[in-house]
Amino acid sequence: MNLVTLLPFIVLIGAMFLMTRSAKKKQQQAAQMRDQMTPGTGVRTIGGMYATVKEIGDDTVTLEVAPGVHAIYAKNAIGAVLEDAEYNRIVHGFDDVTTDTPVVPDDASSLTKDEAEAPKLDLGKKDEPKGDDKPEDGKNDGEAGAK
Repeated sequence: MNLVTLLPFIVLIGAMFLMTRSAKKKQQQAAQMRDQMTPGTGVRTIGGMYATVKEIGDDTVTLEVAPGVHAIYAKNAIGAVLEDAEYNRIVHGFDDVTTDTPVVPDDASSLTKDEAEAPKLDLGKKDEPKGDDKPEDGKNDGEAGAK
């Protein structure tokens, strides 16, 4: 057999080896992350629900999804084990981060000029027409027979 004939098979086997190796690494990292769970740890499920770990079994985890509400999940359903600061920031809205960056306002009113500086526009309709604006037949709008 020729080396050129075997080259596609060698490349295919090498690609399969690299893919399975990276998949094994991901599985090992996920198992290691799930082993870090302890009661009281905040977690995110693969469905995106945030909860606190209450009990850990062999293949299951009991999660407190709301105060007094417990649910049993498979360990494989845990997507991430969160640090306390991150869990509190996401779930409870506690923001311990203090930055020196300016705060963006909720509305644009603080970004505009003061009303005293801004020119005022009169968009109202004038009550009386000017001398050259009178109708030819002498009848104003709203009168009988007006065009």
